[in-house]
Amino acid sequence: MKQFADTIPIAIFAAVYFYTRDIFVSTAVLMACMCALIGYEYGTTRTVKKQNLFIFVTVVLLGGLTLAFRDEAFIQWKPTLVNWGFSIVLLGSLVIGKVNLLKKLLGEQLSLPDFVWKNLSLGWSLAFFIAGALNLIVAFNFSMDIWVSYKLIGGIGLTLIYMIIMMAYLVKGGYLEEAKADTKPTDH
Repeated sequence: MKQFADTIPIAIFAAVYFYTRDIFVSTAVLMACMCALIGYEYGTTRTVKKQNLFIFVTVVLLGGLTLAFRDEAFIQWKPTLVNWGFSIVLLGSLVIGKVNLLKKLLGEQLSLPDFVWKNLSLGWSLAFFIAGALNLIVAFNFSMDIWVSYKLIGGIGLTLIYMIIMMAYLVKGGYLEEAKADTKPTDH
């Protein structure tokens, strides 16, 4: 349900854009939606996840620049900067900090060998980098209508593709079966 809530601002952004055909109005609405989402998260949990705070700051900063300079290029850079930021954090924490953030986030739900966690982190880091690059290609080589559609559908589609690849890797390696076996009760 939480992942669904995170897509609401993007869906509203796209709906407003296609209703008004005004990127500046839709950008202002996106900024307001992100403020509401962060306010809701803080109001219900008394905390804000770092990743959500990063997205919020990026939206407010680039959305503000978009509105101040009347230049849609700033908001078009937002998905790239967010994806590349996640890519850098995943890779940097693994290489420099020697901390596997993916394992830290999902380790309680999945019991996997360290080298599998490393491969998953490297894979997701690459996936975030590719998503950022694809955003730039679409943003600066196609119409605003196509970019907004891509922002709404492409981001969700790419995430699903990455999840399928990850699941195929885990299934093919037998890691999900091992995790399932680890959680089965033993007979004494």
